[in-house]
Amino acid sequence: MDNFRVQHQARLDSFLSSAKGDLSRSKANKLIKSGSVQVNGKVIKKAAFVLKEDDQVSIIGDIPKESKNEYVPTNLNLEILYEDDACFVINKPAGISVHPAATIGKDEKTILNGIAYLFKKKGLKFSPDATLVHRLDKETTGCLLIAKTPEAHGKFQKQFEERTVKKFYLTLVAGVPSPAQALIDAPIGRNLINRTVMSLFRTGKSRAAKTTYKTLKSTDDAALLECELHTGRTHQIRVHLNSINHPILGDPTYCTSKSQETSEKYGITGLCLHSQKLEFDSLYSGNRVRVEAPVPQHLLDTMEELSEK
Repeated sequence: MDNFRVQHQARLDSFLSSAKGDLSRSKANKLIKSGSVQVNGKVIKKAAFVLKEDDQVSIIGDIPKESKNEYVPTNLNLEILYEDDACFVINKPAGISVHPAATIGKDEKTILNGIAYLFKKKGLKFSPDATLVHRLDKETTGCLLIAKTPEAHGKFQKQFEERTVKKFYLTLVAGVPSPAQALIDAPIGRNLINRTVMSLFRTGKSRAAKTTYKTLKSTDDAALLECELHTGRTHQIRVHLNSINHPILGDPTYCTSKSQETSEKYGITGLCLHSQKLEFDSLYSGNRVRVEAPVPQHLLDTMEELSEK
């Protein structure tokens, strides 16, 4: 049994991930839901349970090991945009899943394979549960933060949890939003029929989600937006923009017949969503780090076409 004393208020899953070091938030969630975690001697199965100072947290039994077979080091030629002793920020390419999932092929390589290669090349210990600090969809490009150590992973996760990390995206949407700038505040949860997609809900199954958008330029049938994510839900920007009838161009899932027509008009075949800027606090200097990913060519081409209209 592992025992820990809480130093300050925190979510249970976040605390466990930080306290154990090599324990990811997802694995901490599974551990909590399995009934293997006690707080002050009482089993707690809610990952979002808020711990108070001096609470005693205990893990009952052994933490199951996960197979590492999926993470064969593979050179994916990942571009490093920023690096310090605690992290990398890579420029994620389109068409590569961040991690293995039931929806991808068994032999399909993921960003984690590329990260394993980077770690091996730099002589770092690769721990798949303590590298990815956040996620990007398979077709989304741009800034992706990678922790170098379990300790750094826990600290970066805390920054995301406390929402001190700023995330800005560029996207092309069908139609022109009105107003030109607004906050979308609508909870998101998994679709009750198709669990692979997300929907807007106001039930216990949903989670709060907030996205701010700002129109940068537009034509009569499309617009270039900058979006800031205030939360980090699965498919958040895609769901939110679709909910206001301005789906992202090239999105095959959250779309309308009109957005598909517009995508075809501009020759768009891939999702027009780019993680352009990421801001976070350095774990060593405390200074603000700002990283920007260059806009991919397919977006530049379409943006140029918009300018000519």
